[in-house]
Amino acid sequence: MKRIIPLLAVTVLLSACGLRPVYGGGGHGAVAQALGNIEVEPIEGKSGWLVRNALNDRLSTMSGNGPSYKLVVKLDDQISGFGLRSDAAITRERRTLRARYRLIDGATGAQVLDDTAGSDAGIDVTSSEYATIAAEDTALERLSQTIADQIVARLAMFAARNQRHEGQ
Repeated sequence: MKRIIPLLAVTVLLSACGLRPVYGGGGHGAVAQALGNIEVEPIEGKSGWLVRNALNDRLSTMSGNGPSYKLVVKLDDQISGFGLRSDAAITRERRTLRARYRLIDGATGAQVLDDTAGSDAGIDVTSSEYATIAAEDTALERLSQTIADQIVARLAMFAARNQRHEGQ
């Protein structure tokens, strides 16, 4: 009983703070419908192809009435060596993927969101060039998924905030 009372108190306090689930209403809720109305523009390069596919995978599950927003993404993909052996050979690399994305209103052409996302991954450099290239590609695939998650989360927060303002 002593454990239940504090738990109930916390539950009551949290319910009064105004927190609401972003995806309230599931796939047919207001936020999901807003996300379903976003068309991802083509992105340059291999990293762009990976990020665009990851974004489309996440956004295509949402129900929308057709594209009313365009998402424009520019990527910066860098690999830098930073671990050195005594013979000056690189033993470790860092792959960094940064995205600057803009959400454009399809009807007016106005930019409604301008933000960035980014992540990095460490890569061991081995004596096998093939293994190092494979590790770099795997890192890029993981980073693309992470960037897409960050962008969709930010878009969901933007959509939720817009829904609250429209409801007031």
